Amino acid sequence: MIHPSALVDPGADLDSSVEVGPFAVIGAGVEIDAGTRIGPHAVLRGPMRIGRDNRIFQFASVGEDPQDKKYSGEPTRLEMGDRNQVREFATLHRGTVQDQGVTRIGDDNLFMAYTHVAHDCRIGNQVILANAASLGGHVEIRDWAILGGFTIVHQFCRIGAHAFCAMGSVLTRDVPPYVTVGGHPAEPHGINSEGLKRRGFSPEAIRAIKRAYRALYMANLKLDEARVQIAEMTADTPELQPLLDFISAAGRGLAR
Repeated sequence: MIHPSALVDPGADLDSSVEVGPFAVIGAGVEIDAGTRIGPHAVLRGPMRIGRDNRIFQFASVGEDPQDKKYSGEPTRLEMGDRNQVREFATLHRGTVQDQGVTRIGDDNLFMAYTHVAHDCRIGNQVILANAASLGGHVEIRDWAILGGFTIVHQFCRIGAHAFCAMGSVLTRDVPPYVTVGGHPAEPHGINSEGLKRRGFSPEAIRAIKRAYRALYMANLKLDEARVQIAEMTADTPELQPLLDFISAAGRGLAR
C-alpha cells in the first residue's frame, strides 16, 4: 500500500490500509487512520492526526509550519476528521501557541485546488472551499458553509453555518449563519435559500430566516434592536437559535 519511492518516517503511525503514492513524504508524528489515501508528491508533516477515509491528492501540503513570524518551532498540531478531500496544491498549516496550538478540521469537507487554511483555523463539517479560497489565521467556519473561488478571509473572522460567499469575496467581518455575501469588501445579499432547501429546511423555517434577515439588515435597526426581534422569533423557529447565538457573540463585527 506504500509505494517504494515514498518516504515515510519511522516515527509516523499509519494504519495498514493507508495508501501512499509515489514520492510522497510523510514525517514523524503523523498519524493516519484506516482507508485514507495519500497521492503522489504530497507532503505531510506532524505532529498531526488524520482520520478515516480521507483523500489527499498529489502535491498537497498538509501540516506544515504556520506562516507566522512568531512561530519558533513549537510542537503544534493539525487534526483532521474523516472523509475530507484535499485537492492539488492545497496548503493546510498547523496551529500556534498564541492560540490553542491546533488547526482543527472536521468531517466531509472539500478543499479544492490551491486553497489555503492558515494556522489555528477551525473548520466544521461539510464545508467547501472552492479553488484558491484562502483563510487567514484563527478563522472559524461552521458546518455547510461554502466559499466561492478566490474568496479571501481576514484573520479572526467567523463564517456561520450554511453561509455562502460568492466568488472573489473579500471578508473582513463576520458572516452570520444562512447569509449570502459577495463583493470587496463583502456585503450581504440575502439568505442562502437554495442551499437551505437542499439541506431539508422546511418552507416555514426558510420564511422565518428571511424575516430575521430583514430585521438584521433591512429594517434600519441597531444590532441590539435586531437581536431582540430575532430572539422573539426564535421561540417559534428553533432554526434561528444559531443565528441569534452567532450575532450575540463577540467577533470582528458583522458584514452589514
